[in-house]
Amino acid sequence: MSYGQTQIDIDSLLKPLHDIKSSKDISAHHNAQAILNFGDRALPLLANRFADTALTEIHSDCREFVLTKGEVAIIMADKIEMMPYALLTHVQNCTLEFCKDNPNLIEYYLYPIRRNGMEIFQYRYNEWLKSNDRKKYGPYLSNKKRYY
Repeated sequence: MSYGQTQIDIDSLLKPLHDIKSSKDISAHHNAQAILNFGDRALPLLANRFADTALTEIHSDCREFVLTKGEVAIIMADKIEMMPYALLTHVQNCTLEFCKDNPNLIEYYLYPIRRNGMEIFQYRYNEWLKSNDRKKYGPYLSNKKRYY
């Protein structure tokens, strides 16, 4: 495992993921596993890509649209450390419904993230990464190589 990840390293690992056909298969790709192995050190680098609106080849099995490169980075960041969805998206999921048989929980929220603006989501996420609240958040405290 490398401790000196750069944006170039993350970008080169993300690129092959953009050719996957189904969003359900993202985290199974060996490049995704390499990103997951970087752990939370990759989160700011992934966040740098959230607002990238270039389309990929990936069909969202949850939302019936094609994912952007930024959305793939969001999915990977959520796999490393589960996000506080309501705080970041301002959408309450009171019924706790997610996409059936889809391991990417954040994918359920991609439409509201798009609607509100990727830049807004990116800003909120970066603020979250720096916050003291994050260090008290359950998934942060228990994030010991647990990749859903």
